[in-house]
Amino acid sequence: MKSNRTISWWGPPRKISSKREERKVSWLELFYDLVYVIAIANACHHLAAHQNLHGFLDYVYMFGMIYWGWLNGSLYHDLHGTPGVRTSLMTLWQMVIVSGMIVTLNSSGENMVHNATIAVMIMQLYITYMWWSVGIYDKVHRILNRPYTWIYLISFGTLFITLFTGEPYTRILFFISLLLNFLPPVATMIIRWTQSREFILSGSMTERMGLFTIIVFGEVIVGVVNGVSHLNDLSLKMWVPFCLSIIIVFALWWIFFGLISDRSCKKGILFSFLTELTYIPTLMGLGMTAVAFDGLFGYFQHEHSEGVISFPVGFNFAISLFLTGIFIMLFFLEYPPRYQQLKSKIQLFVGIAVALLLTCILFLEDWTLTTLLIIDLLILLLLILAAALSSIFVSTDQELIPNQD
Repeated sequence: MKSNRTISWWGPPRKISSKREERKVSWLELFYDLVYVIAIANACHHLAAHQNLHGFLDYVYMFGMIYWGWLNGSLYHDLHGTPGVRTSLMTLWQMVIVSGMIVTLNSSGENMVHNATIAVMIMQLYITYMWWSVGIYDKVHRILNRPYTWIYLISFGTLFITLFTGEPYTRILFFISLLLNFLPPVATMIIRWTQSREFILSGSMTERMGLFTIIVFGEVIVGVVNGVSHLNDLSLKMWVPFCLSIIIVFALWWIFFGLISDRSCKKGILFSFLTELTYIPTLMGLGMTAVAFDGLFGYFQHEHSEGVISFPVGFNFAISLFLTGIFIMLFFLEYPPRYQQLKSKIQLFVGIAVALLLTCILFLEDWTLTTLLIIDLLILLLLILAAALSSIFVSTDQELIPNQD
């Protein structure tokens, strides 16, 4: 009896064979997300401060690594989390490691890259341990976590090599390690194809990914506020583009959560993996939108040389990347049979919106800030209107179909 009480108090990880019940997101998971709010903000600020190819590549790596860390911690909690102390401690240690990584990235001096690499290696090793340790309590999981353990250890070794290399090899090795981190689901599908086809991404995990998207949307709002705050003269004409910017953010929010939110992923680890992977360019585009908003107002206020990055071009490209991610993600989501035709129409509308936004780049030199925001907003509103009308038409058509019973 005493042993059972101890096990209940400690809370070993839930077995992979246990039936997963629908649940709501816990307060611990929401608390865990807070540290990633800071991490995402740090990645966006780094891109804003380094507006060149190297800065963009650093942003891609940082965002990918942050998302990978968050995804592993979230999936672990969803699959193996319990009310016991162990789950809380595992979450706490990861929050400490991510916070330490943020501190090293914000440091300056010659040792910044070295210190940041050590922090990333610690997170890599910890997440490897996190999945491996489940096998201590669950023999079935020992077989399933082998691809994760071995591939993550190889990725750790790749990071270790970067301590003794210089550019451009260091950057290449960083991206190789990042690519390796997303390979375990592929290895699992190859080794255990039959079992992998039965995997279903839970509703709570879908909700978690929506909450992570909200984190990035918050950074976009911060970008708008910071962009306006950089201006010395807050005249009346500046409040018009400010309001237009907020409406654009709301339109992007509506498009994402209107089309993606609460939609279950198709059955099988393949579709779950592709959905999780597609979130990377989608959220990266959203983060780039935040950076573009930060510099957009000042760009139109001051004279700039040819070498300065064009924030209007980056702005339209970022929104296009965000919408492209949604376009791809729709392939992997489960819709009722009667809405399959609707999904194809919506994808067509999203594709047209992306084409229009990219076409606008050709004419940006002659536009004012207000003109840019109005035209982009009109494109987004037309997309929303087209999707809404298509939904109404499909519903009406279904009502007109006579009951065959």
